[in-house]
Amino acid sequence: MFYMTSPNSSSARHQSAVCIVGNGAIAKTAALGFAQAGHSVTVLVPPSASSTPAAMAGEQPWDVRVYALNHTAHGLLSSLKVWGALDMDRVAAVDTMAVNGDGARPGDLAFDAFGAHVGALAWIVEDRNLNQALDAALRFAANVTIVKGRAVSLALEADGATVRLDDGSAIASALVVGADGGQSWVRGQCDIGVDYRAYHQRAVVANFSCEKPHHGVAHQWFTGEEGIVALLPLPGKRVSLVWSAPDALADTLMNESLGELAVRLAVLAGDKLGELKPLQPEAVKDLPLALIRPHAIVAPRVALVGDAAHVVHPLAGHGMNLGFADVAGLLKTIAAREPQRAIGDERVLARYARARKEDILLMQVATDGLARLFGTNLEPVRIARNLGLNLLDKLPVLKRRLMSHAMGK
Repeated sequence: MFYMTSPNSSSARHQSAVCIVGNGAIAKTAALGFAQAGHSVTVLVPPSASSTPAAMAGEQPWDVRVYALNHTAHGLLSSLKVWGALDMDRVAAVDTMAVNGDGARPGDLAFDAFGAHVGALAWIVEDRNLNQALDAALRFAANVTIVKGRAVSLALEADGATVRLDDGSAIASALVVGADGGQSWVRGQCDIGVDYRAYHQRAVVANFSCEKPHHGVAHQWFTGEEGIVALLPLPGKRVSLVWSAPDALADTLMNESLGELAVRLAVLAGDKLGELKPLQPEAVKDLPLALIRPHAIVAPRVALVGDAAHVVHPLAGHGMNLGFADVAGLLKTIAAREPQRAIGDERVLARYARARKEDILLMQVATDGLARLFGTNLEPVRIARNLGLNLLDKLPVLKRRLMSHAMGK
């Protein structure tokens, strides 16, 4: 069953095999995964947290927060019976990825589902749609307790861990999963240091209608000094913008009307999409971008997943996919442990860390390297990177390997 509680007594003590700290899609997916594997789960969410409102009759505004979910995410959500609960009328398949360079002679690179022998490269899913499906699944999950409260301390012991809340109550478990974002409280309680670097960019996100069909193509432009612009396909003649813009430009974009932003986008898109118009009601958000590399993703009785374990540049759209891969990897590692080992056993968690190391490092290096490479405005560098795009486009074996990794296969 699914319980919603707000502990208000200093004597309240919740006991479960797993305590998950966080209220995002990764935390909810982890809770479902552990519950369906037969473990009791307590999820600690902020006092202000609430379930994502259910969809109302009539068409809802399009969420500006969208994710390009790959095959790893699709497989995990499908195994947890969440994918089928999504509103598929609001999910768009990505059939082609078109990458464009900059300058007078821009390079270009294209990936397509046909060449990868798959039905789709990825799927564009709104944050609200994903969370509604997860919340619905959690309502019917066995052995899941939701606790609202503010954690103040984490005590790690030989046989378990205890999270104490500000009202004096506590959650005791064999394993604590930190799924509480880039500024993770759990990570801080474990004294895990981080390497942090601000990109001095913000992701400006908004949605537009397009005059011409997008044919399932996700467009990305490396513009040099104006950052990285992506237009992702939404169902129908709609696209979602993710513009990783330098701070000064982001200020300008946020102060402009969405109509003016559409004019800027038309310069990049040319005649590919025709006239762009802001979706009604107009909505735009911006999110600061940074690279966060924790020195470890495990501690005694603790495992980190999602942004608590890594924050990468969104240019490849794989931050959320890394988080789903963390959850899948943690579930797999714990399921494969020896019978005598507890789920929070130090050796079991070390296996999880080893299993995730290569994938996380590769994505960190790739996204950070590309952000640096395409953020340089020196002409020799511009020429070299555009030549590199053109060369890569003509190397099918390497292209297939890149596509396979991006899809999570």
